[in-house]
Amino acid sequence: MSKTPKSAAKPMKVSKTRWREVVLVCRKCSKKLKGGYGPDGDKTLKKALRRYLHAGKSRKDALAVVGADCFDVCPKNAVVAVNARRPEELLIVPAGADLFEVKARLGLDDGRRLKPVFALPASDGTPS
Repeated sequence: MSKTPKSAAKPMKVSKTRWREVVLVCRKCSKKLKGGYGPDGDKTLKKALRRYLHAGKSRKDALAVVGADCFDVCPKNAVVAVNARRPEELLIVPAGADLFEVKARLGLDDGRRLKPVFALPASDGTPS
């Protein structure tokens, strides 16, 4: 009768997700900056991106914005973010950056389109 050693490894399990995109945001930079993003400038980059991109916290969402350990870049007044599909490009996001531009630079597509901008004709009093 053979006994299994107490240090025997348990079998690995797999947990499935619906994630198509994963954005990693440096926790250390976010903690140092203490906000600076979003419409009021009071949210961290992670929370502002989650709200702007309609990303959730669960494994059932298509997009995940997750805090990660330090990337060893440590910019001043900015946070480092990276799309997990493109790990060779670390994006340094300054405080107060436009979230639409952050989305575009990270290569994310959330299905929304830009609203068309219409130019109004000049009102000089003459009918067109």
